[in-house]
Amino acid sequence: MDNNSKQSRREFMQKSALVGASLALVSGTNSFASNTKEPHTKTVNGVTMTTTWDKVFPKSDKVDHEKVTFKNRYGITLAADLYLPKNRANNSLPALAISGPYGAVKEQSSGLYAQMMAEKGFVAVAFDPSYTGESGGEPRNVSSPDINTEDFSAAVDYLGIQPFVDKNRIGIIGICGFGGMGLNATAVDKRVKAVVVASMYDMSRVMSKGYYDKVTLEERTKMLENLNLQRWVDAQKGKPTPSSRILPDKLQGDEPQFVKEYFDYYRTSRGFHARSLNSSGSWNATNPLAFMNMPLMTYIKEISPRPLLIIAGENAHSRYFSEDAYKAANEPKELMIIPNTVHVDLYDKVEKIPFDKIEAFFKNALK
Repeated sequence: MDNNSKQSRREFMQKSALVGASLALVSGTNSFASNTKEPHTKTVNGVTMTTTWDKVFPKSDKVDHEKVTFKNRYGITLAADLYLPKNRANNSLPALAISGPYGAVKEQSSGLYAQMMAEKGFVAVAFDPSYTGESGGEPRNVSSPDINTEDFSAAVDYLGIQPFVDKNRIGIIGICGFGGMGLNATAVDKRVKAVVVASMYDMSRVMSKGYYDKVTLEERTKMLENLNLQRWVDAQKGKPTPSSRILPDKLQGDEPQFVKEYFDYYRTSRGFHARSLNSSGSWNATNPLAFMNMPLMTYIKEISPRPLLIIAGENAHSRYFSEDAYKAANEPKELMIIPNTVHVDLYDKVEKIPFDKIEAFFKNALK
C-alpha cells in the first residue's frame, strides 16, 4: 500500500469519526428500490414492518419466511425475518442469530445469509439492530456496543423458546461491524455454542483509533472534544444532529478503493435499500462516543472452548481486524481467507461466500 493510499484511508476514518460514522453512509432518495409496488405492512408490539418481499436478494422457494418481533433486555422491540427450512417436519432444529453489516438492514446481507442457512437445514433469524431499520428505539440512527451486543442475546432468547428450535444448538453469524459485536455477544452469552464472522470490523477499535490504528492521542482527544461539544448543541436543540454524508451521490474516481467498493454495494441496485443507513441515511453525529471508550474484543478468549470461524477476503481493507481477532482468540478457532475477494464481496457474492464451509462448521459445532 503506498503512502497516498494510507493517508487517504486515515483521512477518511478521521472524518468518519468526527461526523459520527465509520462506514460509508449517505443521504439520498430511494432511486434503487428493489420493490416498486406499494408495500403491505403490519404493526406488532409498536413497530411497523413491511410484509411485502422487499429484500435485495430473490426469495427462495426452499424456505418459509415470516416477519417476527422480540424484545431485548432494555425493552426495545426488534424487528426480524425468520427463515425456516420447508422440509423440517416436527424436528427440533439448530438455529442461528444473524446481523450486520454495520449500518445495514436485514433486507441486505444478514437476510441473505439467513435464507441460505435455512436452505441448509437451520432455523435462522436476521434482525435489525436497535434504533435502526424496522426495529424500535429512540432516538433513531444510533448504535451502542452494549445494546447491540445485547441484541444478539435477545435473538437467542427468541430462538430458544420456539418449539421448533433446540435451544442447546444455537449459534451466531456476525457480518462486518456486527462481527465484532457477535464475538462480544458469544463471549458473554454461554448459551451460544459457536460463532462465525465474515468481513469482521472491530467498531470500537476503528472509531477510537482509525484505520490501521493511525489516529494519535492528540487526534483522538480532538475528536472527543468535538463530539462532546456537539452534545451541547443537541441539548440546546432538544434532539440529535445527524452526521454529514460521507459517500457522494456520484464517485469522482479519486476515492480510496474501499470507498468505491462500499459505493458499489450500498449505492447501486446491487444492495441499495431505503431503510439502510449506509444506503440512504446517516448516524447521529455523536454516535461514536460509546465505542471510543468500550473495547469490544476484551474478552474474546472467553469464547473458548466453543468454536470460532473467522472469514475474510484476501484483498479486504478490513482483513487485519480478522487476523488480529484470530490471534487474540483461544482454540478452537479457524481463519479462512477467501482468495481474490474484497470486503463487500462477502456481503452478497454467493459464489465467494463459503456457505458449504459455514454449514459444515455449524453442523459439527451444533450437534
